Amino acid sequence: MTTASATETTAPPTEASWWRRQRSTLVIVAAIAVAVLVVVVLGVGGVRTSTPLDPDNPDPGGAQALARVLDDHGVDVTVVRGADALDASPVPSGTTVLVTSTDQLGESTIRRMLDDTREADLVLAAPGPGTTEALGLSGSSFTVTAGDPRDAGCSDPRFAGLSLEMDHALEYPSADGCFRGRHGVLVAEPRDGLTLLGASEALSNDQVLRADNAAAMLRLLGGGDRLVWYVPSIDDLVADDGVSLSTLLPRWIRPALWLGALALVALVVWRARRLGPLATEPLPVVVKAIETTHSRGRLYRRSGDRAHAAAALRSAARSRAREHLRLGPGSDDGTLVHDVARQVGRPAESVAALIAPDAPAPTTDPELIALANDLAELDREVRRT
Repeated sequence: MTTASATETTAPPTEASWWRRQRSTLVIVAAIAVAVLVVVVLGVGGVRTSTPLDPDNPDPGGAQALARVLDDHGVDVTVVRGADALDASPVPSGTTVLVTSTDQLGESTIRRMLDDTREADLVLAAPGPGTTEALGLSGSSFTVTAGDPRDAGCSDPRFAGLSLEMDHALEYPSADGCFRGRHGVLVAEPRDGLTLLGASEALSNDQVLRADNAAAMLRLLGGGDRLVWYVPSIDDLVADDGVSLSTLLPRWIRPALWLGALALVALVVWRARRLGPLATEPLPVVVKAIETTHSRGRLYRRSGDRAHAAAALRSAARSRAREHLRLGPGSDDGTLVHDVARQVGRPAESVAALIAPDAPAPTTDPELIALANDLAELDREVRRT
């Protein structure tokens, strides 16, 4: 009986008991997995773009935050993409039309946009020279840095007491406008129903909260009950439409390039005449031996090749010794060492350490200098004998 009872007590747990103990943990894990799946599905289910200042772009360069705030304030925000969608969307009087991605506009799409928004208040975000020219506006915009808050400084009640701050902006030379700078205004109104928003970065998610950017944009775009957010598409452009580089650049850029080219040619001619004719020198040029020796020594020192310098010194010493002892250029190096040692009265080992080709090379500058002095002393001894 005791043995049976012990066996029952130490028996492993069954599968059913393991499920009972782990039931709560499994329920928690399953709930977390379902929650993650729901978040992923909802996150990827909506429209998402990476276009700058797009109302569906949640990135720092997008404008999703401003679009949602306008919608929360009771403004009906309608996103229109492409010229055909703008044609199909009604734009009655009192509607505000915000146009971003103005670099995608061409002459044909600008004409269609003006026809569709004839009774609306049109706001263009940072239009370039080509766009303003197609709108019939004169004057070029200037790119500026608006890192410090800039007060409105105008009589428009929408911007009273507000200031704008952003990294970069465009100033338009207009007499009517707000947030004036050195070259013009950041918000220009060249004619009724048309606003040029040079401070387009104030719409972006990462800069809408700087200074009074959010309040200024809400007052500019949220004055009516409906806002049409028009995002032009490059697919709407026709052949030879005005989006090439020549149409985006101002008219004065071509004569300025010609003037710069002529100035460059004049500079080349002036400098060439100032230098004078080329000087001729007869060849070959005779260079003194001492100059060659000093130049070669400086090259050896700059390269730090002490072994090569020592080999050159020893080779010159052997050549002078052969000449004084009349051994001839074809004599053996070992014979030369023994003859020099016999003539000067030194041990053959010490002479070999100085002039033998396989003698150890110096490793430092002082050792190289000492070798040169020893070779000079040996040469003087050979000459005396």
